Amino acid sequence: MGLIAALKGHKILLSPLLAWLCAQVLKVAFSFRKDSGFDFELLVGPGGMPSAHSALVTALATIAGLVHGWDSDAFAISFVLAMLTMYDAAGIRRSAGRQARILNQIMHEWHASKTFRDVRLRELLGHSPFEVFAGALLGIVTAILVHAS
Repeated sequence: MGLIAALKGHKILLSPLLAWLCAQVLKVAFSFRKDSGFDFELLVGPGGMPSAHSALVTALATIAGLVHGWDSDAFAISFVLAMLTMYDAAGIRRSAGRQARILNQIMHEWHASKTFRDVRLRELLGHSPFEVFAGALLGIVTAILVHAS
């Protein structure tokens, strides 16, 4: 049995993976439209619109609720995981991205005045609340579509 066939029969696995893939592709499409260029790093990296983390965990929680029931342990566990992941994406990782931006600015100014090897930190780590919401909505819609198929 091939991987695709196995995934088709396993909605609890298919739904979050499909939501993640859709979010990653949408990030590249939105960036291409906005910046008029293809950014491969967005296809596999964190940050950007919509949040792939949020899409994945909300798809997991939604499909768990649809398949096992909204009062099941599977839904409860995946819901808590989703809340934790989205809090991290919009809070902690976003703050780390802001710190990276400030450190990069300091390094740039220092480099302008002294000889220094410029090492840029990744600034796009987290998500805005809107990006998290959009990812969550994408995850819910994906799970509903997978469940209906």
